[in-house]
Amino acid sequence: MASIWQVVYYTFQEENPVSDFLDSLSLGQQGKLLRIFHNIREHGLDSVIPHLKKLEGTPFWEIRILGKDNLRVIYIVPTQFYVLLLHGFNKKKQKTPTRELKKARNRFTEWKLSQELTG
Repeated sequence: MASIWQVVYYTFQEENPVSDFLDSLSLGQQGKLLRIFHNIREHGLDSVIPHLKKLEGTPFWEIRILGKDNLRVIYIVPTQFYVLLLHGFNKKKQKTPTRELKKARNRFTEWKLSQELTG
């Protein structure tokens, strides 16, 4: 059975910051995140609930790798079965830094504008 879920890296003007973030990680860290992305594609978001957290006061969610790695990827589901990965970072404090949310918000705004232009 073909998957109906899409997991898409945000791309703007030939830049792919989520891919760049993944490239900056160790192979083990990459594997953890890529496994989650694969499970979402194959089985949907419900299959990875322990790794998901809603970011209060925003339309965004984060994929979390806990423990010593403490990795985060901020995403949004703009349409049904479509997961748009916006921004990845290493989380060092308990609260998600405002600058990281701002990057995700700006990228989502750019993505929406590009959809309006091509749609």
